[in-house]
Amino acid sequence: MPDRDPPSRAAIVGTGLIGGSIGLALRERGWWVVGTDQDEAAAHEALRRGALDAVGVAPEADITFVATPVGSVATEVRRALATGHGVVTDVGGVKAPIVAAVDDRRFVGGHPMAGSEQEGVAGARADLFQNAVWVLTPTDQTDDGTLVRIRSVVASLGADVVSLPPDRHDALVAVVSHVPHLTAATLMALADERSEEHRTMLRLAAGGFRDMTRIASGHPGIWPDICRENADAICAVLDRFIAALGEVRALVAEGDRPGLLGLLEQAREARAHLPYGMDRDVSLAEVRIPVFDRPGELARITSLTTDISVNIYDLEIAHSVEGGQGVAIVVVNDEAVHRLLEALRAQGYAPSSRPLS
Repeated sequence: MPDRDPPSRAAIVGTGLIGGSIGLALRERGWWVVGTDQDEAAAHEALRRGALDAVGVAPEADITFVATPVGSVATEVRRALATGHGVVTDVGGVKAPIVAAVDDRRFVGGHPMAGSEQEGVAGARADLFQNAVWVLTPTDQTDDGTLVRIRSVVASLGADVVSLPPDRHDALVAVVSHVPHLTAATLMALADERSEEHRTMLRLAAGGFRDMTRIASGHPGIWPDICRENADAICAVLDRFIAALGEVRALVAEGDRPGLLGLLEQAREARAHLPYGMDRDVSLAEVRIPVFDRPGELARITSLTTDISVNIYDLEIAHSVEGGQGVAIVVVNDEAVHRLLEALRAQGYAPSSRPLS
């Protein structure tokens, strides 16, 4: 009987909710996973719960996920790069400062847009990333092979992988994640302001209040670092939000029924069109894109697909044996092929496509 290939090996630095969920998902798919945590008891708890095969470091790991608080990510990424030979990514909620601090072609910044009100590895789930958006933030200096490898592993966990420049990621998550969390926390604190009214007020709290403030129950320890590292983007969105609330206040104070109704109808329409994950039961097509064999080509192409709302189902790059050029191979929904071809041609590429049976 021939020997079986050894399992792929992964390392996780930080065995909390996200790190533990990555470990569970990888092990479910046959990976051998080793992990560490600043709190040694947390690492052993992750081992006990099945998120790890072993506690410790793994210089031979094919991929390392750094899942520590944002303030320590860059240091841990550099340590993983210095002690191992595999690719490295992270899961921090802020990207631009981390990417700027790590100049290495084996690193791509990442951010899974998934979470839970439960804290630590006790809340970890193997299916946490199923249909969740997972942002990767490659740059013009990113090695294409590194991006393909990390994207492949992340997609195998069931995530909808999108690519964004680091600074654009930070501007967008300030709107959809950071300011909403601060808003929920502020509203919850307002409801809790007077202890003598607290009990009665919260008895009146119906589904809308509970839904809007649900994220305020998340672990508070990660937010000071996020707010420090993404302060400019968060403050810009807060300024816009405060101004918008002022406009709403004026509508209410002036009894402007048409204006208020228009605002609410616009919000309702926008809310109804929020996407709910990627449809995986679709017909696919392969798009082949001749590219120069140099860092950053796949970063540019994957960022372009994000800009035009085209989901990538698979991605690889074939390097020319003669050097100089290669071919990026992108698998997308066949209904999106025409849009992608037009966008690529507008950027100077010469793509071709074919349907996949």
